Amino acid sequence: MTLALDHVVIAARTLGEGLDWCEAMLGVRPEAGGRHAFMGTHNRVFSIASAAFARAYVELIAIDPDAPAPTRHARWFDLDDTALQATLAADGPQLVHWVARCEGIDGMHALLLEGGIDVGPVQATERMTSRGLLRWRIGVRADGRRPLGGAAPALIEWGEMHPTDSMPPSGVSLQRMRLAGWPAPLAALLPPHIDLDAPLGAPALQLALTTPRGAVTLHSPRLKA
Repeated sequence: MTLALDHVVIAARTLGEGLDWCEAMLGVRPEAGGRHAFMGTHNRVFSIASAAFARAYVELIAIDPDAPAPTRHARWFDLDDTALQATLAADGPQLVHWVARCEGIDGMHALLLEGGIDVGPVQATERMTSRGLLRWRIGVRADGRRPLGGAAPALIEWGEMHPTDSMPPSGVSLQRMRLAGWPAPLAALLPPHIDLDAPLGAPALQLALTTPRGAVTLHSPRLKA
C-alpha cells in the first residue's frame, strides 16, 4: 500500500490574486475549476504532470466570497488560519499542501493514524464540472489543520473520473518534490522522486518546476506558532 502524488495546493487570498500570481510566476493562467459548497471555497486547476509525477496537477484555491462559511468544521488547508491569511496578504499566494492519491483510502487512513498522523475522517464529496459530476473521497480534519504543517498529505480516492482526464498540458511540469518532517518509519509509503533529506528548519514542502518562465522553486511558508 503506497501513496501517489495527486495534486499540490496553492492558497491565495482571492482567486483573482491567485490567477495573477500564476501568470506572473509560472507563465500560465488557469481557467478551469469549480466550487466546493461544503467548504465555502473555489478553485482553478492545471496540469503539472511529468514522467516522474503522472496525472499530477495544481489546485489554486481561495475562500469563495459568495459562499457561506462551513458550519460544522473549518475550511480545509488552514484557509481559516489567521497566520496563513496574514502571510497571503503580505507575501501573495503560497504553496501550502499536497494531496496523495491511494487505493483503499480507509486502510491508508488507519495506517497513517497508527503512525501518528491524523489526516481527519474520510468523507465523500463532489463538484460539477463541464464533463459531469466529479466525485471523490477525502480525509479532512474538522479543525482544517494540515498535518505536519503540510508535509503529511490529505488522502484522496477518486471515483470514475479524475480531473486530469480532460486537462490539457499547461507547459508546467513537476520535476522533484521535497518533504521536511515526514516520519522515517513511514518513508516506504511515499512514491519515488520525493526527497526526505531536507535540512533542519527547511519548509515542510518544496517543489522544483519547469515552466514557461524557466525553472521555478516553490516552498511552503514558515509560519509562526
